[in-house]
This record gives sequence, C-alpha cells and structure tokens, in this order.
Amino acid sequence: MKLCRLRSVFVPFFTISITSLLISCGGSGSSNQMGSFSLSVTDAAIDDIAHVYIEFTGVTIKPAESDAIEFNFDTPEVIDILTLQGSGYQTIVEEELVPAGNYNWIRLHVNAEQDGVMDSYIETNIGTQMELYIPSGSQTGLKLVNGFTVLADGQVDFTVDFDLRKSIVWSPEASGQSVKFKPVLRLIDNTSSGSVSGMIDSALVIEACEDPANEAGAVYVYTGADVVATDVSGAETDPLTSALVKFDGENYYYEVGFLAAGDYTLAYTCDAANDDPEVVDALNFAVSVNATVEESTDTVVDFGAM
Repeated sequence: MKLCRLRSVFVPFFTISITSLLISCGGSGSSNQMGSFSLSVTDAAIDDIAHVYIEFTGVTIKPAESDAIEFNFDTPEVIDILTLQGSGYQTIVEEELVPAGNYNWIRLHVNAEQDGVMDSYIETNIGTQMELYIPSGSQTGLKLVNGFTVLADGQVDFTVDFDLRKSIVWSPEASGQSVKFKPVLRLIDNTSSGSVSGMIDSALVIEACEDPANEAGAVYVYTGADVVATDVSGAETDPLTSALVKFDGENYYYEVGFLAAGDYTLAYTCDAANDDPEVVDALNFAVSVNATVEESTDTVVDFGAM
C-alpha cells in the first residue's frame, strides 16, 4: 500500500469520526517528526450467518492541521470478519510512518454498493450468498470523546470492531439477493484494552435453550455495573457488544475481546437469534453478572446455573 495526500477525491466510504477538542502536542504537521500508525479489524458475531466478507480498499486518517493521508491498498483486501470473533483480529494497516501530531478522524474505504457485484457479501448457514450493501449516501461510524495523538517516535495501534448483530438489517425492501449493511463500529485503543471470557454452566444452557445443539445463546455486554439487560434496538440502552456462546465438545464458553478497562455487566440469553436491531424485542436474559476489565488482561467470568 502507498501513502499519499488527498485534497478533493470521492470514494464510497463510511466514517469513524473523532470530533472533540484534541490535546495539543505541538500541532500536526508542525515538524518532520514521525510516529507509526496501525489499524486492525475484529467483529462481534451474529447468529445464523456463516461468513461475512467485506472488501476493503484503503484507509484514510486526517491530521488536524494538514491534508488527509490515505493508505491505498494495491489490490482490494477481502476479509471474512466473522472469523475474527473474541480476541481475533486482522491488521490492515501495519506500522505506517505518519507525521507526529493530532488527528481528527479515521475513515475505512470499502466496496459495498447494491450493484450486483459480490465484492462484499454474506453467506448463511445453509449456503445462500447475498450481496451486502451500504444504502446510497449513508455514513455511519463511531464518535470518540477525544481525538488521537501520534507522538514523535511513538506508536498508535487501534482496532475497529464491526458489531454485526447491530449492522446487518434484514429489511423488507431488500431483494432476496441482497441485505442492508449499516455499520455499527467501535474504535478500540489496543494499548488500553482487555478481554473477558468464561464458561456457561451446561445446566443453564439446557434450561435456557430449546435446542442447545443448534443454538447455545449469546453473552451481551453493557458498560457499567448492575445494568438492566436490554435487547439491541438502536437505543442508548443497547449493549456495547456481544459474543456467541460456543461448544467445544465438553464445555460451553464465550470470549469478548477489545474492551476498554472498566466495569461492565454481562448478561446471558438464548434469544439472541430473535433480536432485530431496529425494533424492541422482549428477550429473556437468564443470568446477569458484573465484571471488571483491566488493561492487557483476560478477566474470567463464568455463568453458573440458575
């Protein structure tokens, strides 16, 4: 990939914008000092889909006081982000040298138009493939409280989490060959994040799920302790992210990666497959527990039987 400066270029995109006041660090572009920038992608999974392929074509970052910097991929990079669950990730920009200073936003470029071309697409559990498209003119993203700063001789390392449970919309207007993609994203600073994982008691799974062999449920994660669990509906009370419960032949387990250090509420439900991201659904949450995540640490939180 090559680094170049842009002035007036149009490409299809969705944006992760960082709009708040930045902390002064000498000003972007004020010297020849350089640091490095890395960016990876991960995902929060969704039920009933086997693969979610996204075609990335580049990444743009915007210094506060100079022109945007674009990393153009020599060829589009297609990533099955459904394979990047838990703490899994794939790096798309690795340790690229950029001017030290303050930056306003990050932009990911993807091919995801409703044009009959299978550049970005999904594959269901029964093998059906459908084009994945971002509605014309849509822009979505994640706004952070603060911008980011690249220090001279320093490194910044971020991961973008695609929350597929909130992003894939089975809209009535979509044809049988396409499905709407409204990206709901989190931007995580890898230097200050941790993870949480654990076991789900088999008796709890059997009691909560009608057919545990085909559906073992999901763990929803909410910011703060003692939060009342709710479904995904586009409201402020939505979970921050979620993880599917899996079975390894002996144990039911889950893993949630890329969480900022802090307190969280984790809630287990076997109704996640019925959670429509655009309406309020009455989900049954069997158990809720609190967890405290620390930087660079995996916090173990198990769910016992009711």
